[in-house]
Amino acid sequence: MGYRKLGRTSSQRKAMLRDLTTDLIINERIQTTEARAKELRSVVEKMITLGKRGDIHARRQAAAYIRREIVASTDAEGNETTIYALQKLFDDVAPRYADRQGGYTRIMKVGPRRGDGAPVVVIELV
Repeated sequence: MGYRKLGRTSSQRKAMLRDLTTDLIINERIQTTEARAKELRSVVEKMITLGKRGDIHARRQAAAYIRREIVASTDAEGNETTIYALQKLFDDVAPRYADRQGGYTRIMKVGPRRGDGAPVVVIELV
């Protein structure tokens, strides 16, 4: 089998991965379980590759997957602006990896989660 089911139906799994992908693009670092992070890694790398392409078709493909959430960001002068997560992917995140051929994420183990002992990791953009 080519993917992990994560104990969910296909629609629930897709919604969870969409949320995690959007959160990782917005925050650039999230904490989750190891299985979710390993599955999320392939989705995020595909989104960053679309961002590197940068054409209108890639933007529409990414917009069909990434949630429409507002991101508050500050520029060099300290002015706060609000943009969408999709715009952050194409304007801020993807240009950072213009000369990199894959491997945009890093997974670091934190330890077991209190309660059920699930292995927790931090996934972040390199």
